Amino acid sequence: MASLNPILTVVEQSQVSPPPATVPDTSLPLTFFDILFLLRPPIHFLFFYDLPLSKPQFTETIVPNLKHSLSITLQHFFPYAGNLIVFPNRTRKPEIRYVEGDSVKVTFVECNLDFHDLTGYHPRNCDKFYHLIPLLGDCSKISDFVKIPVFSLQVTIFPNCGISIGMSIHHSLVDASTQFSFLKAWTSIARCGTDESFLANGTLPVYERLVKYPERDEMFLNRTKLETFNEDYQLPRLSGPTDKVRATFVLKRDFINQLKKRVSTKLPTLPYASSFTVACAYIWCCLAQTRNDERQVFIIPIDCRTRLDPPIQAAYFGNSIAGCILIAKTTVLTGKEGFIATAKLMGENLNELLTDKDGILKEKVGWEDLFSDGVPTSMISIAGTPKLKLYDLDFGWGKPKKLERISLDYGASISIDAGKESDQDLEIGVCLTATQMRAFVRIFNLGLEPYI
Repeated sequence: MASLNPILTVVEQSQVSPPPATVPDTSLPLTFFDILFLLRPPIHFLFFYDLPLSKPQFTETIVPNLKHSLSITLQHFFPYAGNLIVFPNRTRKPEIRYVEGDSVKVTFVECNLDFHDLTGYHPRNCDKFYHLIPLLGDCSKISDFVKIPVFSLQVTIFPNCGISIGMSIHHSLVDASTQFSFLKAWTSIARCGTDESFLANGTLPVYERLVKYPERDEMFLNRTKLETFNEDYQLPRLSGPTDKVRATFVLKRDFINQLKKRVSTKLPTLPYASSFTVACAYIWCCLAQTRNDERQVFIIPIDCRTRLDPPIQAAYFGNSIAGCILIAKTTVLTGKEGFIATAKLMGENLNELLTDKDGILKEKVGWEDLFSDGVPTSMISIAGTPKLKLYDLDFGWGKPKKLERISLDYGASISIDAGKESDQDLEIGVCLTATQMRAFVRIFNLGLEPYI
């Protein structure tokens, strides 16, 4: 067995493919939704499960089951086993390409980190989680294109405590909706041993390129420096040491309802004041007080599948995400009526975007314009959505004990997911410097006190 470092030992490394001769060679050209993420860091998930097994039990039961179920799942979600193909000379559009024999790298690891500490909600050093996240693999220059892996897995056992399933995904492959569909299929097949239940109750992905906006494809390609994809190109990677810590906060349904009541009382005609909106407003106000920038940017992702003209199928495979970009002065966010002002800004902008026929694809603020006046800007973006019930993902061991989105560490992002105990609650993942986190914990909890 090879040792990765003093606390990790590799138990097994495997390459998992779809069953032989079940998937034809296929290429899926990227659309502008996918091209947007060509230069962005990978997505990193961690799912923790309470599973007090010994190492022999892990290798004899969990390892073969996960490899077998993954292989069957890849028969239906074959792009996960493929590669991103980029042509630096622009002779062709980038594409996701699968050919017979392509596979997903899966590493099974034993670890002596503290499982209970990792699965807590309190602030923990970000570095320790990096041991549980797999690398996507090396890029390679082949003929006139660069081949980039798009998916890898690491399954880690904490003997007699539990396991984690860590995954790295190139964001040009999928968005949250497609990723959730893949995970629902995999967990169903792992529980049942076959794909019969998934085929009877699940939804097969739609691979037809339904997003047909060639002018936007060309516009986004022109913004992307394809010439940087050469023999020296490397994917962004998590690295430490870092001064950042991560923690998870829970907004209970009762508190969210109180926030909505405050908004409806102060702003009775506000056209859009959902639970998600008021939660975002509260979090933004709390975060704003931990920073000194003059103005701040908040980006809310929106699934465009049902909002394109014409709409596309919910099972469409790929990315279909736009952003509602909000800009506010820090003095507004942190003022006496900061929460109400923020909720108003969010509600009005979301309503305009979602009711305007061309709103989703209308670029009111371009990324290059956010810093045009040179004013220091703090940018926060959201990962995840409470619409996808990630705590329902059961491989046969029960619901996850904890979910962590490690890719928050790349930038100023937060995550919002449906709660573990109740999907009416919201779990907020935050990654900040230790100093900022201490301030955020105090400010966040101070707002909760009147409702506890």
